[in-house]
Amino acid sequence: MEKIELTNALRKMISGLGAAKNRRAEGCFVAEGTRCVLEIMGHLPCRYLVVTADWYGEWKGRLADVEKIIIVPQGDITRLSQQKSPQPVLAVFSMPQHSRSTPELDRGLYLALDCVQDPGNLGTIVRLADWFGITDIVCSHDTADVFNPKVVQATMGAVVRVRVHYVDLPEFLSRTKLPVYGTFLDGENLYEADLSANGVIVMGNEGNGISPEVAEAVTRRISIPPYPLSGDDAVESLNVGVAAAVAVAEFRRRQMCE
Repeated sequence: MEKIELTNALRKMISGLGAAKNRRAEGCFVAEGTRCVLEIMGHLPCRYLVVTADWYGEWKGRLADVEKIIIVPQGDITRLSQQKSPQPVLAVFSMPQHSRSTPELDRGLYLALDCVQDPGNLGTIVRLADWFGITDIVCSHDTADVFNPKVVQATMGAVVRVRVHYVDLPEFLSRTKLPVYGTFLDGENLYEADLSANGVIVMGNEGNGISPEVAEAVTRRISIPPYPLSGDDAVESLNVGVAAAVAVAEFRRRQMCE
């Protein structure tokens, strides 16, 4: 581990990682906060660690894999941060390469995201995938970037355990031999439908749902019913992160009860 100064060039590079094109060019992304940074550390190379002296004194025993460490006042971290309430640690990690590959889905349960654009929603879905043992998520190219700082923060470190792939989603789903479940308002009741242990669950855009192109690849249409079933006085739809959690939980419940 090498201690270095925070130069103007480094400030510019780290600040620039808020933009997807810069993350792709540099091959790295930013993570913030003690829990998130420590969760990722050891899984991915840490190029730079920017911390306060107090934070370094408390956590230096966990920093063996850090290439370069920069100790600065909290004000410097605040100016670099993408968060509303910056913590005393910010790290720059190398990107894993799986996000540039096309996965082969054979056995198991997977999620597919069709134009999910809110970073918080994507981060929540990655985190719940980690909780429910889903190892791969496939996304349309217009889904939010998983290495957006807000997404990384929302995953709370799950981004290193869940592989997120960006693909031509209609084409990809049309090739899979697994059942493709799509969430629609007019689909079959989730709690009454025949659910398999292997399959892909498609979640759609926050405002428009699943696109017509992706819908053509769906083989089973399911819905999450409101309570009471009449739907009187119920909201029109669920947040996509909440809907994903409900759907995945029911799939896993069925498996555990078999």
